[in-house]
Amino acid sequence: MSDFLKRSDEKELLDNPSVPFEDIKQTMQELGTINTWLGGHRTTLMGLKKLLNNRTKVSVCEIGCGGGDNLAVIYKWCQKYRIEAELTGIDINPHAIAYAKSRYGILDIQFICDDYRATRLAKKPDIFFNSLFCHHFDEGDLVEMLRWMRVNSRYGFFINDLHRHPFAYYSIKWLTRLFSKSYLVKNDAALSVQRGFTKAEWVNLFEKAGLGAATIDWRWAFRYLIVCTNGRY
Repeated sequence: MSDFLKRSDEKELLDNPSVPFEDIKQTMQELGTINTWLGGHRTTLMGLKKLLNNRTKVSVCEIGCGGGDNLAVIYKWCQKYRIEAELTGIDINPHAIAYAKSRYGILDIQFICDDYRATRLAKKPDIFFNSLFCHHFDEGDLVEMLRWMRVNSRYGFFINDLHRHPFAYYSIKWLTRLFSKSYLVKNDAALSVQRGFTKAEWVNLFEKAGLGAATIDWRWAFRYLIVCTNGRY
């Protein structure tokens, strides 16, 4: 029986830089499907809309962009609603960036292979966000990330990440066992839930980062949408 009272500190297989490209590719494809069917993309779009605040022009940067699916969804949504969007994705994994470029290179999205903290963008983005990224980090690095996103964004930032809960854990464990062809997904999907957060933990992280209040909304399926706004915008 897994202990859900505290986060797991076990590292995910996907965090190993030696994982072959073909394995990464299969994983990215399946993660795109999971995000589509289990509400991940809907949560991302809700976060964007909260910070967009009816503006018709925006620059958005995703850190830990993986295979680029989130940015592709945002691109299509902005096209549909005639919003002028400048989109950038940053990921330290060259395989993930190679996959993103191969799949979404025809879209007007810039993909950069780098540590997000070392990247020098031409201008400060209006919005930073990440999805299923924060649970890869320990508390100290995560507090630093929260501060970094606040300082380096104009409007603010949002986070889409997992709620650590036994129902979420056992559901994704069985779903991936039945339908996944990726050993990475079969191992990491359930482990990701164990590395996820409770609402109280998010409140504590923001207090440690000295950022004050953020909105923390529970979303299906077992995710939290956290939005932090820069008040002057």
